[in-house]
Amino acid sequence: MTLISIQKKIKGVFLMIYKIYYQATNTQNPKRENTHSLYLEADNLPEARLAVESNTEYNVEHIEELSEAALNYEKQSLGERFKLTEF
Repeated sequence: MTLISIQKKIKGVFLMIYKIYYQATNTQNPKRENTHSLYLEADNLPEARLAVESNTEYNVEHIEELSEAALNYEKQSLGERFKLTEF
């Protein structure tokens, strides 16, 4: 069985990597200039959103499931700054 590098098999469950775009505060109107992103491993998109909303005060704008090519691009462009967020 072959797996793409962004999937990890843990107890029979495949986890995907999601890129979450967010504003650091949910008390102000979102501005593109203030958008940040983080990377998170989760079973599915709703679980990724729940993890961020339960553990932060962030205003989640968008969640993107990363393909293998997109993940490789993110890793290459960010280099050492690329890291998965854990809550």
